Amino acid sequence: MKKRVVVALGHRALGTTLPEQKVAVKHTAKCIADLIEEGYQVAITHSNAPQVGMIHTAMNEFAKNHPEYTACPMSVCSAMSQGYIGYDLQNGIREELLNRGIYRTVSTVLTQVIVDPYDDAFYTPTKVLGRYMNAEEANEERRKGNYVIEEAGRGFRRVVSAPNPVKIVELDAVNALLDADQVVIAAGGGGIPVLEQDNHLKGASAVIEKDLAAGKLAEGINADMLIILTNVEKVCINLGQPDEQPLGEISVEQAKSYMEEGHFGIYNMLPKFRAAVEFIEDREGRTAYITSFDKVKDALKGKTGTVIR
Repeated sequence: MKKRVVVALGHRALGTTLPEQKVAVKHTAKCIADLIEEGYQVAITHSNAPQVGMIHTAMNEFAKNHPEYTACPMSVCSAMSQGYIGYDLQNGIREELLNRGIYRTVSTVLTQVIVDPYDDAFYTPTKVLGRYMNAEEANEERRKGNYVIEEAGRGFRRVVSAPNPVKIVELDAVNALLDADQVVIAAGGGGIPVLEQDNHLKGASAVIEKDLAAGKLAEGINADMLIILTNVEKVCINLGQPDEQPLGEISVEQAKSYMEEGHFGIYNMLPKFRAAVEFIEDREGRTAYITSFDKVKDALKGKTGTVIR
């Protein structure tokens, strides 16, 4: 049996603009192809913050200049970002595999993720996105029921909630593709957040932390490994202090202790460690890696990276 792995791609693996993304995915595709060449079954998820912000801004500007069209909901912007990023990723990976003489179908699954309408996050929005607005535009957003914050000297920006992922709607489709030994891109940007209302799924005005969604995806496909790619080779504790220490291989208990001691940024490393710990505790024999995308091969060989077992 092939080992099954979920790879969570960060901003560095995708770039922030259209041209940057085209270049970035070529390098990222090599990393994914290396894993496939080593015999792993691979599911990929990815960040989308710059992309969904760009789409949200563009769609709202369009509606502003064309009153006959309504503004674009966050859930729709998230769906657009999944398609746009998945398009570049699947083509980049397909090309790299063919260059190596490997034929493997690469598919993007438009993925919805159910969230709890009573999640505390809905009462304390934290994720800032979109362009800067003036006071009049900010008040208009507030009248719509949206949250807005002011950044001194720069203007106002929209802020949305980041609820926890509860259930991946299209999980059966992802598993079917993996069982057929295909490469799958799913739950991009944390997934499209939806609220379950009987048989109806209603888009939520929110974004989901992509690392937590990656952990949920890894649990759902019964993966052996979760690889979270970021911009550092190893995670450090006591960052920026004289006793700064890079973390190599650590236990779940050590990871929990570092989390409780507040070593990791709440919007940066903490979700990665939380996802890793929950994934490992869900089943024995699992491993999580946190490293940079150009160090994956070395991390899997035990030469570098932060490894949690």
